[in-house]
Order: sequence, then C-alpha cells, then structure tokens
Amino acid sequence: MTLPGPFGTPSRLTAAILAAVTVLVVALLGAGLAQTGTDELRIPAAGTTTLLRLLVFTGLAVHTGEIAGRRLAGEGPRPRSWSVPAALLAAAASAGLLLLFTAVSGLSPSVVYGLREGRLVLVSANAFVLAALCAASRHPALAALPLAVAAGAEALRAHPETHQPLLGTSLTLVHLTAASLWTGTLLYVLRTMRLRGGGRDVLLRYARMAAFVYAALAVTGTATTLRKLPLDAVLGTAYGRVLLVKLVLFGGVSLLALAARGRLLSGGNAQPPARVELSVLAAIALVSALLTVVPDPHGLVP
Repeated sequence: MTLPGPFGTPSRLTAAILAAVTVLVVALLGAGLAQTGTDELRIPAAGTTTLLRLLVFTGLAVHTGEIAGRRLAGEGPRPRSWSVPAALLAAAASAGLLLLFTAVSGLSPSVVYGLREGRLVLVSANAFVLAALCAASRHPALAALPLAVAAGAEALRAHPETHQPLLGTSLTLVHLTAASLWTGTLLYVLRTMRLRGGGRDVLLRYARMAAFVYAALAVTGTATTLRKLPLDAVLGTAYGRVLLVKLVLFGGVSLLALAARGRLLSGGNAQPPARVELSVLAAIALVSALLTVVPDPHGLVP
C-alpha cells in the first residue's frame, strides 16, 4: 500500500515520525543531559534555542546547497526549488530567537535591538528575507550575498570573545559555510539523481567539490577545538561531551563519504551510502546546534 504525499510508503512515514520525535527530544533535553554533574550554570531556554538554531542551520544549508547544486546539475531536469521556503524558515527561526531573547532577558524589544546579540540576530533575519526575495527573482544566485551576510552574523554571534575575535569568527564562518555546502549540496544532488533516475556524473562533480569542503571542515573544526576546549575539560564539561559526540559522528560520516566515493569510482551504486551520509550530516547539524547553547568551556578549568 502506498500513501499519498511525499513519504510514499508506511515505513518511510514511520521513519519520518521517529526522526522528528528524536530531533525534538535531543534538542529540548540534550543540553541539560550534557550538563549533568558538571556544576555549570544552566542556560535559560536552552532546548528552544537549540531547536531554533537547528532551523536556522537547516535553512542556510538547504539554500546554500541549492545554489551550488544547480551549478553541478548540468543539463537535464532539476528538482523543485526549496530555496524560498528554506530562507523563510531560517528568517522565522531568527525572529523566534530574537523574541526568545527578549522574553528570557526581560528587556524591552528596543533595548534588545541595541544589544550586540540582538543586532546580529536581526541582521540574520533580514538577510534571510532578502535571500528569499532573491531566490524568487529571475537571478536566484544573487541570494548568495545575503546568505553570506547571515553566515557572517552567526559567526560573529558565536564569538563574542575579546581575545583574537577575528580568528575565531573567521574559523566559524569557514566552518559554517563548508558544513552548509556539504549537507545542502548533497541533498540537492540526491534529489536530482532521484528525479533523473540516475545522474552519476552529477554525483561525481559533487564528490570533487566535497573533497575541498571536507578539508576546510577538518582544519577549521580542529583549530576551533584546540582554541576553545582545554584537554582537561573534555569529559568534565557539557561542551566537551557534546563535542565528543560530534567527533564520533564526523568520523562515521567520513567513512560513509569514502564508501560512497569508492563505489562511485568503481562504477557501483553510490546512492545508498550517500543517503546515509546525509542522515548523519543532519545529526551533526543537530549536535552543532547543541554546542551553541552549552556553556563555553574556555576559562572554566584552571
């Protein structure tokens, strides 16, 4: 029996429901569980913030990946564009973060807009709206500019440090852009291949790009970890624990990417490991959202 709509079969519907429930549980409870026994200060509304930041990351990745994916797709039919809804989703999530910040801080909106955090979130929300307008125009590639502004605002927000803020912001910007390209472009490529009933050449072009993206992620991720996480704080802080989970997932997705590339070069079917790779990348995005709400370990451990 086939269900109407995008899921197609009962098993896919069940998997989608289970995935949604898992995301909600991890987003809402993950930060609290990671802080168990650490004596760190609890972050107000950490679960809601995690969920909203995940939506921001998702919208950024889908839209960025679609811009890159259209260039890789070449001639032939292309899947329906998700750029506009993705950008609007990220804009709505950014606005939600602004409202949440106002509610948690107890400050008036006018005061919040004047704070660094409020200004940066407001810039992100406006940039995503502009990206949606560009995506709906005759020149959708112009959305790359407001998306870059949104990514830059997020990188600045993540690094309010006074010690080498430019380095930390630059590392985060490259890392976030690379992660968006890897995840979002793979999603678009797999959608294109499904529509065409093949498309090995598209996946091959993506694999060439992904090698550079992977290198950027590995370098910036390692550098950021060394800067922010003292070795003796790995197991004793929420940040260290969540980061360990992310590293395990990153190792797994690296093996999946190698498996897909190996099948691709040998002429086999690379789509099954690539689909699992995309699922693990989605899990990494969720864990990355968790990292933005747990306490910064820098300076916590003497």
